[in-house]
Amino acid sequence: MTVRKFRPTDLKRVYEIESMSFDQSYGIQIFQQLYEMGIGFLVAEEDDYVVGYVMFWLKYENQGHIISLAVDKNYRRKGYGTNLLAKAIGVLFLITDTIYLEVRASNRGALEFYKRFHFIEDRVVPNYYESGEDAVVLYLKSGGSKVSRE
Repeated sequence: MTVRKFRPTDLKRVYEIESMSFDQSYGIQIFQQLYEMGIGFLVAEEDDYVVGYVMFWLKYENQGHIISLAVDKNYRRKGYGTNLLAKAIGVLFLITDTIYLEVRASNRGALEFYKRFHFIEDRVVPNYYESGEDAVVLYLKSGGSKVSRE
């Protein structure tokens, strides 16, 4: 397994993974625009075949944000998502001490996955997704301390 920086030639494959992973996926143009904006964008490969990706950025100048993480359904539960998330967290903690992300309230597998990394539930945002589903906002603070919401 290799985790490396995204390359434009990965775009089609990343979009395939996104589409198979989420009911409402980002359009391929959004991936291109985010890449051109300079977000953090990593892919996991097995034998030169892209099997997963993570996108992340610095939001509000002081908060890391995981935009999206997905692994091809045929490669799940083999450590690819874990390695991608660990790399993204490592990069973000070089520039900030807090990372946020959103997960569909119904996605228990994803919630458990992030909690294994010690992400903590912060709040629920009603009707966050186009489908009307709520999002659970999670955060991770460097050093494991809670975030002050002052």
